[in-house]
Amino acid sequence: MMKRIYERILAAEAFIAATFLVLMVLLIFAGGVARLLEHPINWAIDAATCLFAWAVFLCTDIAWRRNSLMSIEILTARLPAALQKACRLLNLCVIAAFLLYVIGMGAWLSWISRARSFQGIPEVSYSWVTMSMPVGAALLLVTCALKARAEWSSS
Repeated sequence: MMKRIYERILAAEAFIAATFLVLMVLLIFAGGVARLLEHPINWAIDAATCLFAWAVFLCTDIAWRRNSLMSIEILTARLPAALQKACRLLNLCVIAAFLLYVIGMGAWLSWISRARSFQGIPEVSYSWVTMSMPVGAALLLVTCALKARAEWSSS
């Protein structure tokens, strides 16, 4: 059951990330066209910024889960298999510690920025942007834990 829930979360994450990227491009394009026609859409760049922040973290999680992030293994590739595994596990532990820090600090940043509003959208709190950091870090932490479990159980 947990696996099905996780698969649905992954599908929702991919759909939301793709939607945010498309909306971001459309907003920036519409804002540019509107400005050219001398009827600027003042909120378009602010909304695109919010969508960009969320898309960055969601797409990072998707890319890492698919092993599509850049990796430099020039030194570790020359090590014995056991030492390579130890390096990967140590790396995942460092990443997990950093993500835990990002979750805490991101939540704090979201809390203190709750009164701040967008310049072009004064009714909307800037916390909608800053919440992308702890939420994205939490998704990345789950991916990190799954990668560590897979690494630990592999021979």
